[in-house]
Amino acid sequence: MTAARVLVVGLDPAKIEGWDPKPVQAAIARGRARFDDHDFDADWCLVTLDENPEGAIVEALTSGDYGCVVIGGGIRSHEPLLELFEKVINLVRQHAPAAAIAFNSTPEDCADAALRWLR
Repeated sequence: MTAARVLVVGLDPAKIEGWDPKPVQAAIARGRARFDDHDFDADWCLVTLDENPEGAIVEALTSGDYGCVVIGGGIRSHEPLLELFEKVINLVRQHAPAAAIAFNSTPEDCADAALRWLR
């Protein structure tokens, strides 16, 4: 098993107006535990749309050497965020060019997404 670090990039559920963040926060906690189960170091970059998400992502990408970056569904699947999704992909290519890019289905399967590329 590889010891590569993983960065998970997603939206901060506590900062999204109009809905209860608790179920997503619980799923994120379960997702974090799955990384522990696989002995992977995983950093999480949960961004807020009105607080310079690109800057936070660049800071996270340049803070370590990542073998894989997992991009969450909140950024990727919500059509109004298409431009942000494109920016995230290009920021990964620019600041972590050796990292694989993976996509999760839920916050709970981030480790599975990373494992597809780190095996």
